[in-house]
Amino acid sequence: MERKDRITLKGNKFTLTGPELKAGDKAPDFNLVGQDLKEVTLKDFSGKIKLISVAVSLDTGVCDSQLRRFNEQAVSLGKDVVVLNVTMDLPFAIKRFCSTAGIDRVTSLSDHKNALFGENYGVLIKNLRLLARAIFVVDSRDTIAYAEIVPEATDSVDFEGSLKAVKELVAKGQAA
Repeated sequence: MERKDRITLKGNKFTLTGPELKAGDKAPDFNLVGQDLKEVTLKDFSGKIKLISVAVSLDTGVCDSQLRRFNEQAVSLGKDVVVLNVTMDLPFAIKRFCSTAGIDRVTSLSDHKNALFGENYGVLIKNLRLLARAIFVVDSRDTIAYAEIVPEATDSVDFEGSLKAVKELVAKGQAA
């Protein structure tokens, strides 16, 4: 499934591959690569509330800021919440970036191997093989509670909206 002209990057229109996920949808499984080169799936975070931050590349200013801000916020979200950051960056580059930037509360993962996260979550930018900037908040039962795909890839995500969605799930006791 393709969604033509769904986002822009510096004003240029791009097509996204995959479905348009929304609140209430079941979160698709994923197979990502960690900094240690081990595979990571949705099941690895079973019973947790998941804030999934999707970024184009850690080598851009907006993506850098997005990861740093969620890293700062992660401590206040509690033990029942895991914050994930997904890019197409290679695991080696992610490890270097996180080490240099002091990212220690966010699990940063790569979709470079097969781009299935991008396709399954509807954020794969056709022809660029990059991911669109997005946020998904997934409850402990793997249902999407909040979804945002940023229309212009160089703009920031709605930090307040996504954090509010996480805090509402925590308040409702949505974690196992």
